[in-house]
Amino acid sequence: MAAIVREGARHAAKPPPAARGRGASPRARKPVRQGSGYAPAKLKAAQGVGVRPAAALGVMGAVLVGVLAAVLLTGGRLHKLQARAEEAASEAAARVGFKVATVHVEGATPDSQADILRASGLTRDEPILGLDLGGVRSRVEQVGWVSDVRVVRLLPDTVVIRVVERPRAAVWQHDGRLHVVDDKGEVIREADPRRFPQLPLVVGAGANDAAARILPLIRARPRLYQRMDALVRVDGRRWDIRMKDGGLIQLPAADEESALIQLDQLDQQARVLDLGFARIDLRDPEMVAVRPRDGGPAVPAAPAAGA
Repeated sequence: MAAIVREGARHAAKPPPAARGRGASPRARKPVRQGSGYAPAKLKAAQGVGVRPAAALGVMGAVLVGVLAAVLLTGGRLHKLQARAEEAASEAAARVGFKVATVHVEGATPDSQADILRASGLTRDEPILGLDLGGVRSRVEQVGWVSDVRVVRLLPDTVVIRVVERPRAAVWQHDGRLHVVDDKGEVIREADPRRFPQLPLVVGAGANDAAARILPLIRARPRLYQRMDALVRVDGRRWDIRMKDGGLIQLPAADEESALIQLDQLDQQARVLDLGFARIDLRDPEMVAVRPRDGGPAVPAAPAAGA
């Protein structure tokens, strides 16, 4: 039986290394300011902040004339100049205020915001028109917290990253290591298990995948859920429920819900969850057996419902 080591985890998953901003040299990198919320009216007003329209149009017009001249002089080899033209246009726009100053991360909890911002690779003062929004989205999608993301550019200087986070469902213990997993059993790499003591603990090989079925049944029974210490996967087939007071409830390999209904009936009749026990064996669908704390033999407590 695997030892349960929720407290005092030896280590936690480390977040992936920071992604570098596109086109930013190490010396030029500046931390981007993270926004703290905004109103639609503020965003609308921001579209005209920091640059005079006449100046912006003049600069962009000059850039386009230069690009056209270069195309004509080189015999129309546009594909060779495309990257250079785009870079020149975005840098020219940056000089008159079209550059990244603020990033708003929406839909993220405080636990994940720093990882999302770091993965985005966005840096302060980089040209906002030259941003590869698809690349930013792809990088943020790699963050374990994130299930979906949308990236929006708001001129002249703001980027909004809207995310949907994966729900934290349980802490999974396997091979002496702890991981936070979502409701599909996938590990959230960046999540530190020590920060989520309120999550249920599931233990053993395959427990992360199988927990999606059993956890809703346990949560639907608050008296049981509040007293549970861990769910332990046994032989990849069934669950043992370890209680905080040291008791053990053995569930069958199939039809756990019927077994838990039997436990509900027993608790209503004898308040066994309050009085305590050494073990309750629910593996036999025909009979519930209870072993008392004093070490005496297990005794039949109640027949199966409808027997």
